[in-house]
Amino acid sequence: MVYQAVIAAGLFIFLLNLLLNLRGLKRPMPDGSVEGAAPLVSVLIPARDEEENIGKCLECLTRQDYPNFEVLVLDDRSTDLTASIVQRVADSDSRVRLITGEPLPEGWAGKPFACHQLAESAKGSWLLFVDADTMHAPSMLRSVLALALKLKPSLLSGFPRQLGMSLPQKVVIPVIYFIIMSWMPLWLLQRCKSPKPSLAIGQFMLFPTEEYWRIGGHEAVKSAILEDVWMGVTVCRRGGRHVAVDLSRVVSCDMYRSMGAMWEGLVRSLYSIVAVSRLALIPVFAVGYFFFLLPFYSLWSVLVTTTVPVDVRALVFFQVAAILIMRGLVDNRFREPVMSAFVHPLGFSFLFLAALYAGGLRVVGARVRWKRRVYSAEACADEAAALAEGQ
Repeated sequence: MVYQAVIAAGLFIFLLNLLLNLRGLKRPMPDGSVEGAAPLVSVLIPARDEEENIGKCLECLTRQDYPNFEVLVLDDRSTDLTASIVQRVADSDSRVRLITGEPLPEGWAGKPFACHQLAESAKGSWLLFVDADTMHAPSMLRSVLALALKLKPSLLSGFPRQLGMSLPQKVVIPVIYFIIMSWMPLWLLQRCKSPKPSLAIGQFMLFPTEEYWRIGGHEAVKSAILEDVWMGVTVCRRGGRHVAVDLSRVVSCDMYRSMGAMWEGLVRSLYSIVAVSRLALIPVFAVGYFFFLLPFYSLWSVLVTTTVPVDVRALVFFQVAAILIMRGLVDNRFREPVMSAFVHPLGFSFLFLAALYAGGLRVVGARVRWKRRVYSAEACADEAAALAEGQ
């Protein structure tokens, strides 16, 4: 009885935190406008083997209703048709430019170096880094820049709508935002008077150009696999203000096109966390298991056992209902499929398995592969050490 009451109380706190997060997240307004002369925005896209995505991304960007922008795409030594697709668009639209990436220097991870090269070539007073697998509403640049000019952040990032085209994606991907919204006190971090790190998502990162270079640009996180997360932390460490917003109305992303790609991407992210600290996932495992998986096992038990006390049954029903309500609120806000909430244990268990596998790779000293590049645990640990030293 005491155990079930503790779990129920914890879930109530998670629900309250989630409600505060959803209430506090600002959104770009469809009618948002930029007063006066429109500043030049450089939209910067690192692309490595993105022939399936880059054409759609550029098509959306070239249809923006904002009057003053350029689009730079860096071909990061792709082996497919990425460069030729970009060049074809550039030939017909002077706002689009193709940049050929340089060989990866020692000490750099792939994406930070690609972003660094893009920033060096950009001319805009605002730098917007987006991934090649993102798609954008025609009002995106106008509405997001209007919000950024109002909020005056050093970094504006946020939460695009995550598209799930296949059944595994529909089951697993929505769990990610659920974890963020229920576990992280974003509402508190963003209201603190002194800068506090929020959560930066590399699919969309907007900087005033002066602030980008002041905090050190991507060179400040040059060895990071999770360069977006570390960039958000670095911005705040160096006196900048990071704001996370709800981008689901104007930006969408199709992160993974296959089960294998989804597994590889999640393992890469979790491996970076495990490599920083072998104990980092232990409390995460404990919280996830006891609060977000065990209630469903308890529900099965009370349904098949007739001797369970009524008060225990009520607590278990409350626990499951709280989880489903939280899932419903998050999925509705970010326009995720309704069915994902009803197979919550499957999606959550998939993330558990990915975390266990990432931890196993770290224990045996294996490396992790991403975009045909291999990263070691030592590289992940080095990025955390550099950050701790304020470099």
